[in-house]
Amino acid sequence: MDRFDRIFELNRILQTARYPVSRHRLEQELECSRATVKRLIEEMRLYLNAPIVYDRRLNGYRYDPNEGEMYELPGLWFNASELHALLTVQQLLEGVQPGLLESHLQPLRRKIDTLLERQQGQGGESLSNRIRLIRAAARPSSPFFTLIAGSLAARRRIYLVYYNRSGDTVSEREVSPQRLTHYRDNWYLDTWCHLREGIRTFAMDSIRQARQLDYVAKEVEEEQLEHHFADTYGIFSGQANNLAVVRFTPHAAKWVASEEWHPKQQYRWLEDGRYELTLPYGNPEELLMDLLKYGPDVEIVSPPDLRQAIRQRLLDAVDNYKK
Repeated sequence: MDRFDRIFELNRILQTARYPVSRHRLEQELECSRATVKRLIEEMRLYLNAPIVYDRRLNGYRYDPNEGEMYELPGLWFNASELHALLTVQQLLEGVQPGLLESHLQPLRRKIDTLLERQQGQGGESLSNRIRLIRAAARPSSPFFTLIAGSLAARRRIYLVYYNRSGDTVSEREVSPQRLTHYRDNWYLDTWCHLREGIRTFAMDSIRQARQLDYVAKEVEEEQLEHHFADTYGIFSGQANNLAVVRFTPHAAKWVASEEWHPKQQYRWLEDGRYELTLPYGNPEELLMDLLKYGPDVEIVSPPDLRQAIRQRLLDAVDNYKK
């Protein structure tokens, strides 16, 4: 934790503790030394007017109960993850198509706006005007979002007409919706497909028709869903029966080494400064797309079929520039 996070966490500990908090506990939870805890407390008292007092009888720190209302940190005191979550939800709500759960979402939207307005900069300017979240490659929302969300909540099956981009085909499906997933700025429907007798994911913007059916949806256990969607790379889920070994040049490693590509990834640094990443995957499509953007700064070491697949795509790309 950096200094900002420690001040934020110290405030949270003191606000939620029912009894004075010992210095030893603060050292453990703030992951710092005795001297650092003492310095943080002094800084909060001096610069942030925090009414922190030491209770000699109970040998711990707390906010002075004689100060009346619970102390709040002044100014911008969301931590990074909370700030990102608030702004993301705010932008998602702004992007919701008119009429979609409007009456239910309005109170939530007002609450988030109020929270962000309280975190104002100089001149009273709203914080949201100074922070921008850019949506990359977002596709149009589905006109069937409301119907599908309602069927999901009512636990009813759905009839779908679905367009498969990769195969350029249209198919009819009866599915039991399990959950909606927002991934890389696009919505997906995770289902039990009664045509394929298995778990399938459908891109919401590729659904051409949808109709709620009277049949009760088949329930898939959460553990089975998590196993299916979490074990392999990206949104192309399924059994992770392959391991990709990928090496990045020292230049690309400056960025890749700080990224999490998969919860079960393994990595190591090579003696020449390259960064080796091992990733589980099932369907290779999304992995290939993500690796191709690194161009000459990445090499697939194994398996051979994945190495050949990216080699062929690079050769095809070169062919486009021979004309």
